[in-house]
Amino acid sequence: MTTQAFEDIVEDFEFLDDWEDRYRYVIEKGKEMEPLDPALRVPATKVEGCASQVWLHPTIESGRFRFDGESDAMIVRGLIAVLRALYNDVPVSEVPQVDAPTELSRLGLNDHLSAQRSNGLRAMVERIRQVAAQNA
Repeated sequence: MTTQAFEDIVEDFEFLDDWEDRYRYVIEKGKEMEPLDPALRVPATKVEGCASQVWLHPTIESGRFRFDGESDAMIVRGLIAVLRALYNDVPVSEVPQVDAPTELSRLGLNDHLSAQRSNGLRAMVERIRQVAAQNA
């Protein structure tokens, strides 16, 4: 189960043969996001376990999960954009059913991220799942 936005990223990745092109694509996705309001960059929204500074601000609207995010690292900001494509607008009750590791493996990210970045990505997914579970 994925969103059309995530499927669009998967499709775009299929046309990018070189990992450096994929890396640039992820960074561009991050640059396209609106910046997170500095007032939302607080300890309650900070994700621990990431090598860089990461903040996720989730909201539930009409039973659908959404979040915005920010990072001080360009690639991590891009990873936030990828996660937004995977999770935004999913019914909050279905968020825990999204198999993020499997879906993200379709992009080959685990093969090209450092151990610290992979740990940070897992920490972001875990935060998303926790928030959804609390609001389901």
